Amino acid sequence: MDEEPERAKRWEGGYERTWEILKEDESGSLKATVEEILFQAKRKRVFESHGQVRLGMMRHLYVVIDTSRTMEDQDLKPNRLTSTLKLVEYFVEEYFDQNPISQVGIITTKNKRAEKLTDLAGNPKKHIDALKKAKDSTCGGEPSLYNSLSLAMQTLKHMPGHSSREVLIIFSSLTTCDPANIYELVKTLKALKIRVSVIGLSAEVRVCTVLTRETGGSYHVILDESHFRELLMFHVKPPPATSSSECSLIRMGFPQHTIATLSDQDAKPSFSQAHLDSTSGGPGLSMGGYFCPQCQAKYTELPVECKVCGLTLVSAPHLARSFHHLFPLEAFQESPLLLHHRERFCEACQGELKDKSVFTCPSCSSVFCVECDLFIHDTLHCCPSCIHSRSAT
Repeated sequence: MDEEPERAKRWEGGYERTWEILKEDESGSLKATVEEILFQAKRKRVFESHGQVRLGMMRHLYVVIDTSRTMEDQDLKPNRLTSTLKLVEYFVEEYFDQNPISQVGIITTKNKRAEKLTDLAGNPKKHIDALKKAKDSTCGGEPSLYNSLSLAMQTLKHMPGHSSREVLIIFSSLTTCDPANIYELVKTLKALKIRVSVIGLSAEVRVCTVLTRETGGSYHVILDESHFRELLMFHVKPPPATSSSECSLIRMGFPQHTIATLSDQDAKPSFSQAHLDSTSGGPGLSMGGYFCPQCQAKYTELPVECKVCGLTLVSAPHLARSFHHLFPLEAFQESPLLLHHRERFCEACQGELKDKSVFTCPSCSSVFCVECDLFIHDTLHCCPSCIHSRSAT
């Protein structure tokens, strides 16, 4: 334990004495102090995630879910497994909303083994269907961090250097059964620049602390289900791009959805590539779809990597929604409301400015309330006043 940084020793100062800053107002209420704590927490989230830090556009992420016997515990309702799978479904939807040209794969581990639930793919429906089926699976035995990381590494090490290679482990057990020295595997992961993060459902585990510290990931232990969801949403946003990340041109195709009519002489119903690989069936023969501009292979939805020629097929909106990660919106400047006596209403929602502090865009000097500030940085990713002034000119 002496090897750990001082801050990692929770019993020596890894907590905040929040009860000391609670103060009653004139009426004896703590409401104002609590609101101030929540306000500062919101602002901290904006500054931590919206500085002038370039983020990656393409990500390859494996989510490892512990399905050992500890997932039957009922501290999360109805049990840990059901709650986790439900939250991961929501995570997958949000992940592809913010990272439409990225890919996700899911791995489960129990009985000292690890197996792929889904391969790396850019189709959220495929992962969500697999997660819904996994709710009926049984939990048992011990998990294996070594086998899970090895299985993810076998695929991630072949991913291009310009993409972000990540593993997110949802770990419920306090033990892991490994066939070899996991610390040697950690060195390999670090050399391959695979970032490993862990969300613990029970308590902090030493091996996970070392794993995340060495690979540059994060490690958190949940407090309750709402905190669990918040930690998962933290991983929706791409990690900062490192200075050693490769910069290279990526060939992409932008096919349009075409539907052939029966009047066309050469029109024939055909299967898509996704349907040919599916074991559960699909829409069957169809007249339309997305055709790869390089090899004319057919697909039913985008984004996808062509199985014939390897070309990445996306739509223009997908690429546009990923662009804000390269140039994140700068954090707005906080200032007292008294300095803006001329400004009575928020530029975005047109609501009356009532908070003690307001937030000013450094580009157009427009004033916003705290809720609009969070919405602009978390969802909109652009200043509405700046966009309005550009369109007006």
